Amino acid sequence: MEPNKRPEVALPDYVQAHFDRQSPLADHRQLYTILQRGIRDGALGAGGKLPPTRVLAQALGIARNTVVHVYEQLALEGYVRAGVGRGTYVAPLAPRLTATAVRPPRAASLSRRGGELLARAGAGSQQWGAFVPGVPEVRLFPTAVWNRLHLRTWRRASPQQMSYATGGGDAGLRQAIADYLQGTRGVNCVPEQIVVTSGTQQSLHLIAQLLADRGDSVWLEDPGYWGARSVFANAGLHPLPVEIDAEGMAPSARQLRQPPKLMFCSPSHQYPTGALMSHGRRRQLLEYAAAHGVWMVEDDYDSEFRYDARPLPALQGLDAQGRVIYLGTFSKTLFPSLRLAYLVLPPELVDAFARALGELFREGQSLQQAVLASFIAEGHYASHIRRMRAVYAARRAALIETIGSQFGERLPVAGGNAGLHLMLGLPPELDDRATSLEALRAGIITRPLSLYSMRRPAPLNGLILGYGTVREEEIAPAFGRLAAVVRKALGKR
Repeated sequence: MEPNKRPEVALPDYVQAHFDRQSPLADHRQLYTILQRGIRDGALGAGGKLPPTRVLAQALGIARNTVVHVYEQLALEGYVRAGVGRGTYVAPLAPRLTATAVRPPRAASLSRRGGELLARAGAGSQQWGAFVPGVPEVRLFPTAVWNRLHLRTWRRASPQQMSYATGGGDAGLRQAIADYLQGTRGVNCVPEQIVVTSGTQQSLHLIAQLLADRGDSVWLEDPGYWGARSVFANAGLHPLPVEIDAEGMAPSARQLRQPPKLMFCSPSHQYPTGALMSHGRRRQLLEYAAAHGVWMVEDDYDSEFRYDARPLPALQGLDAQGRVIYLGTFSKTLFPSLRLAYLVLPPELVDAFARALGELFREGQSLQQAVLASFIAEGHYASHIRRMRAVYAARRAALIETIGSQFGERLPVAGGNAGLHLMLGLPPELDDRATSLEALRAGIITRPLSLYSMRRPAPLNGLILGYGTVREEEIAPAFGRLAAVVRKALGKR
């Protein structure tokens, strides 16, 4: 061998041993994979010269350009080195960063924070059927109208609408939301106070990041919305349960002596009990928040659906000190996968929230927001809500009647004057979690009330039954299956 002449790798034999002419992979992809694996595994040693492209192509019976393309890709990724007139050589691989073998972590290994998040997770894996709570009737959504508005919006789409969203959301949607809230919810706001998000969970995440620090306390209704508890706890805040009475959130004298940083409540339709916060209690909490610099987070998630009276004005409309952050969502009034919600913020917070939204989430959906803006502005939103209020009222009445026919007054019903669910009380001797699990085995989806409480023992024992997804004629047979589960459990006691 001539001095300094590198040995040529016996590639044709190596590649032909692995090259499958019956493979569904394209020739270039198969050749690339074979050479890459050979270099990484050491079968093709560093410094070895690869045969000319013409030679390898003839040996395999493929096009020379295919080999050229593969060599170029390998060179781009650092597997080979090539030079005009000098040939192509296998490049030395980078040395390993550790000399000792380390057992890789298990695929399911999580951080302590991740483990704690999943330990308190409340999101269900099944989100459709009788009687899944919190899900609206999406089969009656006016898809023809939405598709028409969607097509019109896309025809007029600008480059800015197809880029990342900025400024807190589509201007037309912010205007439409402000008009709607002023006319129906008694919210005092202008479009510039609204920031559009991808759901209430994202809204809560922004609040936790921007208005509280690790270790700060947050008051949560108990029982209450598990999603808020999860977001705040995972942000390092300290959730404190506050009892619910007939007038809503009722902090104790001891709790009042230690003001929290945040206070989360659902005054117009407490979740999950359905309690309505009285005017007096609203005034008390607003005065307390103003005196102690507490941010009140008002979750108004489904108050459009009230069956015994007109929807109550929002807490935010009574706020004269700018301490209330109002949360709204379209998940209940339209459909959950739309993933659009919003915050109504005191003016001094808007810029910070809009900037943080872009920094943390790089928001988009500008075109979807524009479609929704047209849907609201042209009256379709209000019409859909009126229609669905009648549908849900009939389903609610059918469910209450069915429960009465099955159990009389033995099992109490509560919280059914608004929203998309009611509470079915269970005797204290029945475990609501075990009952819910047995119901699931019978094809019925419920939520145990005890899951909504941080206190132990939980103050309420029962099941949450959502009727939004169940047609009126399906309610009686579906509840019949649940009733059989409950009777079986009662019979064992």
